[in-house]
Amino acid sequence: MNARPEASVFFLVPDAIDDAERVSGGNVYDQRIRDGLRAEGWEVRMIRVAENEPGRTADALSQLPDGTLLLVDGLLATHHTDAIAAEGARLRLVVLAHMIAADLADSERRAYGVARRIIATSNWTRGGLIAQGVADPARIAVAHPGADPAATTAASSSGHRLLCVGTVAPHKGQDLLVRSLADCSDVPGWTCTIVGSLHAAPDFVTALRAAIASAGLADRIEFTGVLAGRPLEEAYGRADLVIALSRSESYGMVVAEALARGIPVLTSGVGGIPEAIAQDAAAMTVPLDDPWALDVVLHRWWASPALRRERKAAALKARDAARPWSTTTAIVASTLAEAALAHAGAAFRGDVSADSVPRR
Repeated sequence: MNARPEASVFFLVPDAIDDAERVSGGNVYDQRIRDGLRAEGWEVRMIRVAENEPGRTADALSQLPDGTLLLVDGLLATHHTDAIAAEGARLRLVVLAHMIAADLADSERRAYGVARRIIATSNWTRGGLIAQGVADPARIAVAHPGADPAATTAASSSGHRLLCVGTVAPHKGQDLLVRSLADCSDVPGWTCTIVGSLHAAPDFVTALRAAIASAGLADRIEFTGVLAGRPLEEAYGRADLVIALSRSESYGMVVAEALARGIPVLTSGVGGIPEAIAQDAAAMTVPLDDPWALDVVLHRWWASPALRRERKAAALKARDAARPWSTTTAIVASTLAEAALAHAGAAFRGDVSADSVPRR
């Protein structure tokens, strides 16, 4: 179908958005927004640029006509600040902020400052932007990541099947999980599957493998690498408890995905993770970097069938309260329409690279 001019947008994203080996919450969010907008009749042209190529971003944006509606992934907005600040004022710029640094640099503030609107992926991130005086609160919308309801999982009688999903890297806290499981080696029967890229922090992965081998747990803790589609669904389907011990997180996408399948969660509760918990009783929260507390909670989980039943029932209720991706897309579309209201950007077709943006 022909998109209306006001429903045309360029989307500047990291070049790894569709890389199956570099899956991240930000990339998944960008994919779902791209596909959701297109399904709603928007014409979305992708500009893919590597994080270390600010010159390509500058060149791409310089070729966009004045008034073009442009959605920018926040990772690039905070790394390619000069290009964003230089070109953003003449464009209809909307920045998608997946997370916020504790102390933004002046250049990052300039990049956010030229945006007509900012879309934060959690109230926690929005609060951080407001606290740092980045923009008028009225210009900052919140579009939480979605989690479409999926098939429910059947709990085992023991609760022994643990699942951890996320890039294997220090900020995701898998080292804390492995340390705690080593302390629980005397508990028979449990297994833990760790799903996620093994390439982001190879030294960290090597240290984890060594710790697992030293504890004699190589037959109980499995690394699968990245899983998607049916293999990922099967991993969730075998889980009694999903564990997410992030040290920093703007939103708990894995937590939301687990609850959308009726699986209880054990989490650090940092940042925006609480916003992903639709039913408080479906989640068990431990203090950040507290292995003793984690040991206590895991032992209680395994020792109490009543506790497991209670958490499972709450997780099933949370499944019914899941935010669908269609709601996320609708908020993003509405925010883009507001930014484009004063000027309709020129309509273009198809995806582009940073080298093939139409020149003015």
